[in-house]
Amino acid sequence: MAKMTVEDIKVTGKKVLVRCDFNVPMKDGKITSDKRIVAALPTIKKLIADGGKVILCSHLGKPKNGPEEKFSLAPVAVRLSELLGQPVVFANDDTVVGENAKAAVAAMKDGDVVLLQNTRFRKEETKNIEAFSKELASLADCYVDDAFGSCHRAHCSTAGVTEFLSPCVAGYLIGKELSIMGKALENADRPFVAILGGAKVADKLSVIENLIEKVDTLIIGGGMAFTFLKAQGFEVGKSLLDETKIDYCRDMLAKAEAKGVKILLPVDTVCVPEFTFDPAVETVVCDSTAIPADKEGCDIGPKTAAMYAEAVKAAKTVIWNGPMGVFENPTLAKGTLSVAQALAETDAVTIIGGGDSAAAVTQMGLADKMTHISTGGGASLEYLEGKTLPGVACLDEK
Repeated sequence: MAKMTVEDIKVTGKKVLVRCDFNVPMKDGKITSDKRIVAALPTIKKLIADGGKVILCSHLGKPKNGPEEKFSLAPVAVRLSELLGQPVVFANDDTVVGENAKAAVAAMKDGDVVLLQNTRFRKEETKNIEAFSKELASLADCYVDDAFGSCHRAHCSTAGVTEFLSPCVAGYLIGKELSIMGKALENADRPFVAILGGAKVADKLSVIENLIEKVDTLIIGGGMAFTFLKAQGFEVGKSLLDETKIDYCRDMLAKAEAKGVKILLPVDTVCVPEFTFDPAVETVVCDSTAIPADKEGCDIGPKTAAMYAEAVKAAKTVIWNGPMGVFENPTLAKGTLSVAQALAETDAVTIIGGGDSAAAVTQMGLADKMTHISTGGGASLEYLEGKTLPGVACLDEK
């Protein structure tokens, strides 16, 4: 990675502003999963050990009208104290940089940790307004970004603040994300297989286009597969279809063929009378080239699952983003789970691009069998598209 990281800076006695991703799931004021907090620990511990004064900031949820108690980072401060085994001072200012924050920072000794209130309590945050970036920067001497899940957004705490602090470097989490995904996209061990799922072709247009330039095989499942099947002239019944993208899918199939890239589409489909989350739904397996007019495809069938598993087993690098069917319904999740199982059993480098794919491997207890599970669904998707991530672009080069 060409960006400077926490390994490249000396922080002893310095105040370090660290952007973390503490956007954790909450229920009734309790954290239901602390994975994102745990993911930030290596960077935080490194800065503590090196004698930095560690000032943490993050967003949580999407407060609509300024401060809302349910989006307070107070529970994160409590959990972080437990995980670090030392007190984390929570600066509870609705203005984020208020009297509490200034007093807490002024009182810091080397190795101390302060957590600021939810950055999105300030409406300026998401608009990247300079005044709030300056306020955040006024607390610190240098900046570390370790929030991969937010680095595709140019906000005050992810990009704006870097105009007023130096050096600005990546934490371990961003470093890991970029080095593993970057190698896959630029210098993958081959055969290189990408698996794309999810509901809509429109959500993955740029990803498909970018990956066709890089992979040996592109596997397509989920709702987006039906527009590709329709582009080949097949009937898809009541299945999800984007009429406006049929020509695009036809172009992509032609482009892949011209480049010698294999595109795998479902050969059989699990169909239901209509879309439902009811596990008791009646299913029938149909040939993907002839889905009945009164049926809707909601998962890949067993033959397709076996074909996709074969492609995965032959690969040296696999990237997976998006489920193969209606993953939320256990009856229609078998295709997604079979892909997860195939990835767990291969010796290839396996990269899971966040979101539902990450949920699938975690739910099956297979997370530890994957090389890397991305912490940022939206960010990893934009990275796969070949886009520049604003929160990374603004960090200092090595």
